[in-house]
Amino acid sequence: MSGVMAVVDAGDFTIAREIIMRGVAALFFLAFLSGFRQFPALLGKNGLSPATEFIRRTSWRQGPSVFRWRRTPYSDGLMRIVCAVGMALAASAVIGIPQLGPAWAPIPIFLAMLGLYLSIVSIGQRFYGFGWEMMLLEAGFLAGFLGSHAVDPPAPILLFLCWMVFRVEFGAGMIKWRGDPQWRNLTAMDFHHETQPMPGPLSRWAHLRAPWWHKVETVGNFVVQLGAPFLLFLPQPIATFGALAIIASQLALVVTGNYAWLNWLTIILATAAISDSTLAWFGGGPWPGLSWFGIEPHTTAETHASPLWWSAGIMVVFLWLLVLSRRPLLNLLSPNQRMNAAFNVFKLVNAYGAFGSMTRVRRELIIEGTRACDPSESDWLPYEFRGKPGDVYRTPRQFAPYHLRLDWLMWFAALGAYREPWFRALLVRLAQGDRGIRTLLRTDPYDGGAPALLRVRVFEYRYATSVERRETGRYWTRELQGTLVRPCSLTDLSPRDE
Repeated sequence: MSGVMAVVDAGDFTIAREIIMRGVAALFFLAFLSGFRQFPALLGKNGLSPATEFIRRTSWRQGPSVFRWRRTPYSDGLMRIVCAVGMALAASAVIGIPQLGPAWAPIPIFLAMLGLYLSIVSIGQRFYGFGWEMMLLEAGFLAGFLGSHAVDPPAPILLFLCWMVFRVEFGAGMIKWRGDPQWRNLTAMDFHHETQPMPGPLSRWAHLRAPWWHKVETVGNFVVQLGAPFLLFLPQPIATFGALAIIASQLALVVTGNYAWLNWLTIILATAAISDSTLAWFGGGPWPGLSWFGIEPHTTAETHASPLWWSAGIMVVFLWLLVLSRRPLLNLLSPNQRMNAAFNVFKLVNAYGAFGSMTRVRRELIIEGTRACDPSESDWLPYEFRGKPGDVYRTPRQFAPYHLRLDWLMWFAALGAYREPWFRALLVRLAQGDRGIRTLLRTDPYDGGAPALLRVRVFEYRYATSVERRETGRYWTRELQGTLVRPCSLTDLSPRDE
């Protein structure tokens, strides 16, 4: 029995457990907040892709959701209740309430958050089709089994968290190496900061660095993503060095872009490889951090053997997760590697990856309206989005880890997704002066009023050089490429929307 405890208990990772459990819960809170504020306008009864229609067309096996259990499966009010309950559960874990209970106490809290958020993701369609949605669900499942303060952190779950980070990082590195040749010839970062979905305040600065800088960035990306993940499974302090390399690279992405909670979640999960004693060694003395969380650090003389039932349960969960790992592992080894793929309906143990191909030119769709029936060029006014580039004088803001879903879809629209039904529905809602869509915009030039006409023009954007910035004050320069949607009224749009 003592041998089982030695395998399961990892008393030197108490700080990592606190960071992971509270960090994952905090990101769940933001995810539910995003749903509370954005889901009704995007996917509600009058949304761009109504969830009710999707639920009617699909089955539970295609997308398990609490919204399928009722005769009237979806309402905006029920969605907000689900999000509010999810936020309350997440807040309890951030504060640390379930961590004060028996060993199993965090499990139902995190499983409830997983179930509620899976219910949203499963009917979220295109607006929830991002890899970090699956990441949060998988991380939420694992975080619950880290246990409360009544037991030491379980080593098998920490090990599986490292395996999850491995899939995120190594998967991203391999998808790049196997994908766009610009990664292999070290020119990908010449474009990335300018053409990424939603730039941040420092993205222009990063783009304007010298060519050698971008080559170093690309090499560094491969070194971290293809090398550092292997270090996570080695003895301390090597595992900590691997985790710190991953954290540093993710922090660089945090300050140069807006990728919702992708980077922050990777940072949080990477701490699974950082031991308390290694942190104390870095700090030059006893590590006081546990007192911040309301618990005292263990001494080496103390024994905190977990109950046999807990250790046995953890091993059962761990072995089940290993079985689920077969397909993601084969995917990593496959020359036809899939990116951001789930292999079961609960989206546990997934395949991850990002930017297998690099966009070289940034195009933006600019939606404009006018109240004039026979407008001149000066009569057209743009609808501004919160994060998507538009006004050439506006410096991008930092929104991550909060997720602006419509802004992200507008980036895909410029790459061809404008053919999807949600984009025409967006134009209809704008033509109607819809209140829900207005809440997702930065500025509505008509303050909720309905324009007489709408049009969509395509511009090519690039960052202003230092000289252009000084002379004009512009953050971006842009050049008109053409008109995607010619001036049209609500009457022109509506028949094709339904």
